[in-house]
Amino acid sequence: MIYRLISLLMLAASPAFSMGPWNTDCHGDTACEVGERSYHVLEPDGWDGETPLPVLLHFHGWARQGTVVVKHERIAGATKRRGVLLVAPNGLGKSWNFWASDTGDVGFADRVLDDVAKRYPIDPERVYVSGYSFGGAMAWRYVCQSGNDTAALLAVAGSIRQTETCPQAPGEVRHVHGLDDTVMDFPFGPGGDTTYPVALWREMYGCRSATPQGDWSVVPFLTLSRVEWTDCAIGQVTLDTHPGGHFIPHGWIGWQLDELLGETPAYP
Repeated sequence: MIYRLISLLMLAASPAFSMGPWNTDCHGDTACEVGERSYHVLEPDGWDGETPLPVLLHFHGWARQGTVVVKHERIAGATKRRGVLLVAPNGLGKSWNFWASDTGDVGFADRVLDDVAKRYPIDPERVYVSGYSFGGAMAWRYVCQSGNDTAALLAVAGSIRQTETCPQAPGEVRHVHGLDDTVMDFPFGPGGDTTYPVALWREMYGCRSATPQGDWSVVPFLTLSRVEWTDCAIGQVTLDTHPGGHFIPHGWIGWQLDELLGETPAYP
């Protein structure tokens, strides 16, 4: 809620605030400091320095930092081409504490978004939360526990327990997981149910019927299968699965952003 207010106030400020990129002292490899912690940020290609930006808050995987995220072709490559501001917090010890609801990492990510809103004109209606592996689980934890509204969760190969109770939820959920993942094991449900990875959100949203959407791909060597729940009392849930292991599928983040932004999905 705080970053919403800050963003709106700044957009209403004098024209002098709209000159050039707002953030000049940190971006890319140079981290922005928030107290004793930090994050990385990357502007999209061709941004005019004035237009409010959708935001992708992406949590890095275990033993990584935000420097990897802002250089990663399957993450930064997607945001740069789509007019999306990429925000990559740095986890303590290159990891995240997503195991319990009282983690301090949620409050840290809130402060990161507050700081981003001071540096850039963000679109508060289009804040997307993403992550890979441990970062995927942290993204789940964040949208579950944060006091900030988020438009969508885009999680890759990582989640919290499906039996948890979340006090809040994002506008919609998109999750992808490999059936052969042995790092963050694919969470099969009873009887080998392959829709179980999003059971928490399906129950919270009041979803009833799963609608298979068939197979799709953006590269010839990887096919994903999609199931959607669109008859929910609130929100929408999308689950993509593939036969592979623990990785970010080529084009997946960009494809989701295109759909969320109302654009024709494209690769890269």
